[in-house]
Amino acid sequence: MTTERITFHGAQGDRLAARLDRPVHGPPRAWALFAHCFTCSKDLRSVRHIARALNQEGIAVLRFDFTGLGESEGDFADTSFSSNIEDLVAAGRFMEEGYGPPQLLIGHSLGGAAVLHAAHQLPSVRAVATLGAPSDPAHVLQHFEGSQDELEQEGQASVSIAGRSFRVKKEFVEDIREARMEEVVGSLKRALLILHSPVDAVVGIDHATRLFKMARHPRSFISLDDADHLLLDEVDARYAGQAMAGWASRYMGVLEPGSEERDAGARKAGAEAASSGEDGGTGVALDEPDSPMEQERVVSRTPAGGFRTDVWADGHYLLADEPKGVGGTDEGPTPYDLLGAALATCTTMTLRMYADRKGWPLEEARVAVRHKKVHMQDEKAATSNGKGTESDRMDRLEREVELVGALTDEQRERLLEIANRCPVHRTLSAGVHMSTALRP
Repeated sequence: MTTERITFHGAQGDRLAARLDRPVHGPPRAWALFAHCFTCSKDLRSVRHIARALNQEGIAVLRFDFTGLGESEGDFADTSFSSNIEDLVAAGRFMEEGYGPPQLLIGHSLGGAAVLHAAHQLPSVRAVATLGAPSDPAHVLQHFEGSQDELEQEGQASVSIAGRSFRVKKEFVEDIREARMEEVVGSLKRALLILHSPVDAVVGIDHATRLFKMARHPRSFISLDDADHLLLDEVDARYAGQAMAGWASRYMGVLEPGSEERDAGARKAGAEAASSGEDGGTGVALDEPDSPMEQERVVSRTPAGGFRTDVWADGHYLLADEPKGVGGTDEGPTPYDLLGAALATCTTMTLRMYADRKGWPLEEARVAVRHKKVHMQDEKAATSNGKGTESDRMDRLEREVELVGALTDEQRERLLEIANRCPVHRTLSAGVHMSTALRP
């Protein structure tokens, strides 16, 4: 697929960041709009795999970050379930004006509940597909357990979701509790496809059953077998995309004559707005690495406005940042965190490979890595202030290995030795020769 970076204005006036994924060969025969899961991002790996599968069937996909998430502007604390629906409607109308009207809406988890509501406000939509969607949006409030008292007393609270902290307001809770799914789904008047895993540990399969009962025909259900809630396995994500494409083809017609010319005009206008620095609603730039530099295996890009950095690693998207205390926004791991992650992941992979080859009962390998600055000399040789100078100090990576399984003492000792033989450990221990040059 080919991917463009796009921005448009959301319902609250903030600039929302989006990606438009297109088929490589020929104009799109249909357009789809994707809504990601609660506090997730358009750049979630499974979302890209689904978009790619749809592209292969000739369907273009617009995926975007809701207000206050990912690369989009705005404060997440000021959003609600209703504002997410409004952002979706704004995205659909943006597509209608500049590209092609969305005929397929796709929503993941809470995004699935949102697209069911948004479909009522987008006449061009002919089909809606949900992935692991709750039958009641208030299901998301399970993440707020322990914060209810603070919400009631302070009007807002900090909640932790997937290891990240978010501020939510009491209005969010009140708004999401008012959603009337049975009425919304029952009056959808569009084809509905429900995809759900029977072993989904986040949104149980019973939600799919209730959604199916709420809906009227044409309604369909596809089991995602042993997939996890986020569809992190590429095979599961691609299967979901292919299934949606095949199902939706029955309900989406080929674009009307002249739409290709309109689309080309919109691309040209967006490119001119981006080059002139104007905000024409579409700042068009290639998302996936395209320049000779960006075709390398690992590339980072830090734009103006802070330390938030996009990273492409062999086709996979990552995010890096610095803590707020040093001027960052704390939206991703620091460079030293990534260095520690490289050592930790290489260690656990090496242990996994060795144990499997030996047939040892290693159930799980866990590694924790801490980065420290330490004195090269002992404390007696340090400067009088006890801190030392920069030349006195060196980097140390402290690694702890935990082995889970019915292993013998000899097997554990051997695996500890193998941990020191992982490729990243050897590279760091041997020292790295680096070179730096300016690209012309």
